[in-house]
Parts: sequence; C-alpha cells; structure tokens
Amino acid sequence: MGKAVMLPWILGALAVLNVSLVQAEDPYFYYTWTVTYGTRSVLGIPQQVILINDQFPGPKLEAVTNNNIVLNLINKLDQPFLLTWNGIKQRKNSWQDGVLGTNCPIPPNSNYTYRFQAKDQIGSYTYFPSTLLHKAAGGFGALNIYHRSVIPIPYADPDGDFTLLIGDWYKTSHKTLQQSLDSGKPLPFPDGVLINGQTQTTFSGEQGKTYMFRISNVGLSTSLNFRIQGHTMKLVEVEGSHVVQNLYDSLDVHVGQSLAVLVTLNQPPKDYYILASTRFSRTVLTATAVLHYANSQTPASGPLPAAPAFQFHWSMQQARTYRWNLTSNAARPNPQGSFHYGKITPTKTLVLANSASLINGKLRYTVNGVSYVNPDTPPKLADHFNIPGVFSMDSIQGLPSGGAATVATSVMPVSLHDFLEVVFQNNENSLQSWHLDGYDFWVVGFGYGQWTPHKRKTYNLVDALTRHTTQVYPNSWTAILISMDNQGMWNLRSAQWGRQYLGQQFYLRVFDPVRSLTNEYDIPSNVLLCGKAVGIRP
Repeated sequence: MGKAVMLPWILGALAVLNVSLVQAEDPYFYYTWTVTYGTRSVLGIPQQVILINDQFPGPKLEAVTNNNIVLNLINKLDQPFLLTWNGIKQRKNSWQDGVLGTNCPIPPNSNYTYRFQAKDQIGSYTYFPSTLLHKAAGGFGALNIYHRSVIPIPYADPDGDFTLLIGDWYKTSHKTLQQSLDSGKPLPFPDGVLINGQTQTTFSGEQGKTYMFRISNVGLSTSLNFRIQGHTMKLVEVEGSHVVQNLYDSLDVHVGQSLAVLVTLNQPPKDYYILASTRFSRTVLTATAVLHYANSQTPASGPLPAAPAFQFHWSMQQARTYRWNLTSNAARPNPQGSFHYGKITPTKTLVLANSASLINGKLRYTVNGVSYVNPDTPPKLADHFNIPGVFSMDSIQGLPSGGAATVATSVMPVSLHDFLEVVFQNNENSLQSWHLDGYDFWVVGFGYGQWTPHKRKTYNLVDALTRHTTQVYPNSWTAILISMDNQGMWNLRSAQWGRQYLGQQFYLRVFDPVRSLTNEYDIPSNVLLCGKAVGIRP
C-alpha cells in the first residue's frame, strides 16, 4: 500500500533541525545500507533480486537542498558493486559519482562510505547499481530533494507525496543477461513492467486534495507511458527544473528520466487505475496500480485508459511542450530565467552519433565509431595519479567518422567553463536515451533526419528546460547546451543499460590546469584503490 508522505511534517522537522544547528554548516545525515541477494516473487515467479536493507526497491533517500549525505554501503553480494546517484551533480566531487570511470567497485564483503552534498538542487532523482547488469536485479531506489523552507516553490504544498519507480523487468537473472550481452546478443524485449517493484499496488488519498506523484523510469531499456484513469496531471518539475505547468492526460517517460506531477482527486469517490505501459513496441506490456479515494466503496473498473495512438511524432511534440518556468526559482532564490543560456556563444560543438557495430564478430555499441571498455583502473584515479596507459584522450573525435569501429577507454578533454553545444545524432531505428553525470543541460532542439548547422534556427533559446537525461528519436537528432562549470571526470552514456554495457558511453574530462579546491575537492581519504592504483598512497 502506497501512503502519501506528509511533506509539511518532513519539511517542518528538517526546518527545526536546521534551526537547532544555528548558522552551522549544512546538516549531515548518516546511513548504513547493506546490499544482499534475496528472493521475491516479482512477475508471479520467485526470482533472485538485489535488496538494500532487505528492501526491493531500495530505501527512499530524502534530503533538503544542501544536506550532506554520509552513506556507508556494505556489499554482501558475490560480485563487486557500486551505486550511482542519477542526477546528483556531485559539485566539484566526481570522486563520489559511483561509476567505474571514477570509483573502484566495492569488493564482496567490503564497504565504502559515500560522502556527498545535495548542493543547490531540488527535485526527483534516483539511484541504481552502475556495475555489470546489477540494475536488472534491483538495487535501485528514489532520491528526493525537497526545497529549503526559505525558498518558495511555484505551487502550493501538496497534501501528500507519492514516489513511483516504473520500469521494465526481466525474469532472466542479471548474470544470464550479462552472459547474453557478452556473447554478442542485444537485450531481449522485457517480460513485464513494474511500479515500485510490483505489478499491483495502491496509492490512497482524500477527495478534493492534491498530491504530488514523482515518476521515474528505472528500467533497463524501454520507454514507458504513464497515465491515471479519469485524472489530468499538472507537470511541475522535471529533473530539478520547475516547468510551465501544463496539463497532460499521459506522459512519456524514457529510460533514466524523472518528473513530478500534481494530481487533484476531483472525481467521484471510487478507485481509479494507474498505468505504466511500454511505448514504441509491437507487444504492449502494462503495469497497473490503483488510486484509491479514502471514501471509496467502489473498486476500479471500466476500460483502461488507452495509451497515445500515435508514436514518435506525438512524443516529440509532447517533449517540445516542456518549458522552463522563467520566473520561478529552483533550489536558489534567483529565477531560473536569470541565466540567459541562449545568448552565450558555444565554445565547441560536438556531434555524437550512436551505432550498433560488429567488433571481432560480436555486437558492440559505439559513439562516433568508438566502443568504450572499462579498464581495471578508473580513469579518474589514473588521471589523478598520472598513471599512463589507462585511457586515451584522442581515441574519440567530436564528429562522426566513417572508419571501422574500434574499442578504447575513450576520454574527451573539455576545459572548465567551456560552453558546449552537443548534438546527439541517432541514425538507428530505435529511440535512444542519453545521460550526463555531474550536470544538467538545456534541451534546445529535436528534429528529424540529419542535423546541420542550419537546424540551429529551430532551437529554443529562451525557455528550454534543463535536465540530465534526454531522448533522441529514431533517425533524428537532439541538441543540448551545457555550461561546463563542474570540474571532474564525468560519464556521458546511454541510459539504456545494455547499450551502455556494450560500449555506448565515454567520459568528459572537465579540467583546469590550475589545481584549486575552488574547482575540485581533494581525493577522499577513504578512496578505494584498484588496478594500477593499488599501493599508491592517496
């Protein structure tokens, strides 16, 4: 049974805590999470899943802007393990990003303590395993950051707050899926869709009240459409951006994306279906939940609300309606629109083309013809300790090339304070979902066919929203702008996990040659060392 979190109580309690610290630094919150295997009946059959503190999905992590999180993660699995914090910018702190380019994985029967701050962020986010195919077994959860009491939000406090983790699911074990990918096969079509790890669950509210629904696609590969029978949804937040508050009957949520809507229970008192169903697939898989009015005596009934009849064009048109609320602030008091991103001339343009290639007779996914391979030593550690031969900064180019596909540990150098124009060019017949760690970016344009400089005339340079994960439609392009203001080693990857695993990723090395704590924090004293970094004193 999903129960609404009473936000005013949470925020009030945290406000009291803040007052009690009187002008001290931002408060610290301490957690110990233990990662284990367990058995759950997910799609009607018992299967091995990954639990955190015996929970599937994992515990909800809640914070207020600028809170500090100290989280001791104990790995009781039989394989090395990491969690990454999807959408948390880790300001000046890529040491805590939790991906294999920045962190050594936590060995079995060992632990690592993450220390990071929810610096200048609000919104709906997630965490999940970044190692191997662990995400296919669970280990994911919600990470919600609430606003500080002194910072207004552009809507009334909701009467409650629901988190919905929606995603595709496989009956096949994560190890078998990994073996299949290693053999050169793509991920198959999933077996089902889950909402909060279940095929059926209930969310309860009172008639006449308004509730926030935080919706995140935590699946491996499949875009989903979300809708609530008989109710419209007012979109208010997308991955930390406050947006123009349009009403929607249904919303496409692509892999790795998060959004928040307000829903008013303004219908006759009964139960209503909540649906998440696969998009752009011949076979449609659906998960249903129930929205229960507290005074309802009538179970949910009637035809399920239909998914959009139209496909990619409809979805692209919907995406274009997502607009920044220019007069609203986000985590900081200044309005979002006070940063005039559209008036900045980019210092560099990157065109990144994804493709499926055969390398040594096996399927690999590439970016500009290069398929990423994880080395034994994280590039971030190799860079810090000046260890040669771990990664290459000239293997991947900023434009597609026509040569044969290759494998490399590809790192692209970028100067701190560059302003990048990045075009994702998708010449495949399937939708792509791209994510960048350490940043959000303005999604300024979608279009069909090949991108050319002439397409810049179609960009939204006024009120494009910022987010950390964007979709790229088949045989189409998506353009983003990024202010490179966060030094570190940052993963740019396919959010579709099979593609990421088989190489559709690389790292941006955002660097200033002058070492300064103003730009980047020191290496953590508890850093895990592996590969060629073993034995080096931090």
